[in-house]
Amino acid sequence: MAKPYYMGLVGDVGGTNARFALVDAEGRVRNLHVYPAKDYASLNDIIADYLKRTMGHKHPSRAVIAVAGPVLDGEIEFTNLDWQISEGELLAQFEFEAVRLINDFAGQALACPLLEPAELRTIGPKLRGAAEAPMVVLGAGTGFGVAGLARSDRRDIAISTEGGHAAFAPCDEVEVEVWARLKKLHGRVSIERLLSGRGLFELYRALGEIDGVDAPLADEKAIMDAGKGDALADKTLNRFCGFLGAVAGDLALTFGARGGVFVSGGIAPRMAERLDSSAFRARFEDKGRLRAYMEPIPTSLVLHPYPAIIGAARELEMMERL
Repeated sequence: MAKPYYMGLVGDVGGTNARFALVDAEGRVRNLHVYPAKDYASLNDIIADYLKRTMGHKHPSRAVIAVAGPVLDGEIEFTNLDWQISEGELLAQFEFEAVRLINDFAGQALACPLLEPAELRTIGPKLRGAAEAPMVVLGAGTGFGVAGLARSDRRDIAISTEGGHAAFAPCDEVEVEVWARLKKLHGRVSIERLLSGRGLFELYRALGEIDGVDAPLADEKAIMDAGKGDALADKTLNRFCGFLGAVAGDLALTFGARGGVFVSGGIAPRMAERLDSSAFRARFEDKGRLRAYMEPIPTSLVLHPYPAIIGAARELEMMERL
């Protein structure tokens, strides 16, 4: 039996894990492997291990790697890792014919139109997005990522952003108090300061201080595990979902994302049921005079575990066509 021809290498490198796979001639993603980023000194070490593991002495001709941070002139300095990498360095070390680094959420944006209904969960009413209208994907995990997708009948173009570092906008008195406490700790308060794993924990402690109650849980995992069994954890998670909905609505307005808003990341899929019952959708639509603009926009939770890999494979296919 002939060995498959591999069109290229694809990767998704976040603050916690690095995922790599091969894409065959039919566009199928194969041989996925996940690496804990903290266990490796550099991205090159992971790529070398993966290629040796899957291909031995052979290398694919092309690579597309989605990375957590801004890609500037073909280079990335990771936001939440002490790593740097460039397309030129990857070309030289691994002898690829072509390499492209893309933002990880840009990769997810490219994937969104390809996701099957079973890979998505509707948040709020079931709606059909406007055809060929922009989309936006956002998500909380180690950090907070945002990307847009400009659509046309010719091709889709992902728009990379660092929207997670935009300023957090409090919307009620409690949120103003949370903002004030975080400002004392950090100076400027970005969206990521609240909508991230660390942000969930800081929100929990801030709400405990505001309510004058003990906040004994040790980290964000403990908060999520406690859930409804702990009054402060329950309040924190509900407030987190409300923040997420408000920010998602702001981003829909910013991008004109009438094609749909997609929520991904490491945290939201773990609170799918809560998102449905929370203030997420109400906060999403609560945009004053623009409520009627917001109400037809569908909001979906991404259940696919590796959307940036799917997007990187799509970018790889577009590279092959050039």
